[in-house]
Amino acid sequence: MACAVVAGVSSGLLTGVVLAKEVRLAVDGGETTVRSFGGTVRDVLAGVKVEVGPHDEVYPPQAEAVRDGTSIVVRHARPLVLTVDGRKSTHTVTAINVGEVLQQLNLNGRQATLSASRMRQIPVSGFSLDVQTQRRVTVVRGGVRLDALTTGRTVRAVLVQQKITLARGDRVRPSMSTFPEDSEVIRIIPAASPLPAHTVAVSPYVASLNWSALARCETYADPRAFNPAGPYYGMYQFSLPMWQAVGGMRTPLDWSAAEQTYRAQLLYQRVAGRWRGHWPNCGARLFGR
Repeated sequence: MACAVVAGVSSGLLTGVVLAKEVRLAVDGGETTVRSFGGTVRDVLAGVKVEVGPHDEVYPPQAEAVRDGTSIVVRHARPLVLTVDGRKSTHTVTAINVGEVLQQLNLNGRQATLSASRMRQIPVSGFSLDVQTQRRVTVVRGGVRLDALTTGRTVRAVLVQQKITLARGDRVRPSMSTFPEDSEVIRIIPAASPLPAHTVAVSPYVASLNWSALARCETYADPRAFNPAGPYYGMYQFSLPMWQAVGGMRTPLDWSAAEQTYRAQLLYQRVAGRWRGHWPNCGARLFGR
């Protein structure tokens, strides 16, 4: 309830009244009620000695008039050192706990391992937070495809997490030191396979299709399959013109299952997803699980 201060009395009537407003004040999550004669938000904060810096958040704005029952919220800015998957950055935030930090920095929708609880308070003096995001990757080795959820910061770490051991001479694409992005496809190329002449990127969507199911349908996933009627070669029954059109050398039979899968993915990209002309009987398996 507002209090009144009499400024003057004439003929029994009040000639000036100053009202003390009851104001609800929340500073960095702590709430209290104060009585103030201040006319604006700035006046109220000055009266209770709440300092506000240029990066702090105040609502309503400091110039806004205060009435009885007004609620004022103050969030002080605080420094944050954020490390996401080994990449360090610095920020100024007004979040008061780790959960709010993730919201403010648009990290809340990602699965992650955190160095502190989401309820951990962020002191005004500053805080350091380490975030390891969980990403879905696919490891392809020969005719075997492994889908995995990982927090690994390198391709090498992913292989270690999945207990995958390389044979002498095996090659890995992308390189072992590469950071595995979400939907990354990691290919292990056996030592006996010749190196491709060049590499063209495969989109994450195309890589995520069920290529092993297509290969099983076409040839029981046999990289040495041969159909003289075409003739057609390999797991995905390439004609030689199509194989050469996507950069293949010699015949598919000279290459590993992983390389045949890569060229099949390039073919899918080349025809913009119009798979029916190449795999009319089995192409629908690409979209099954």
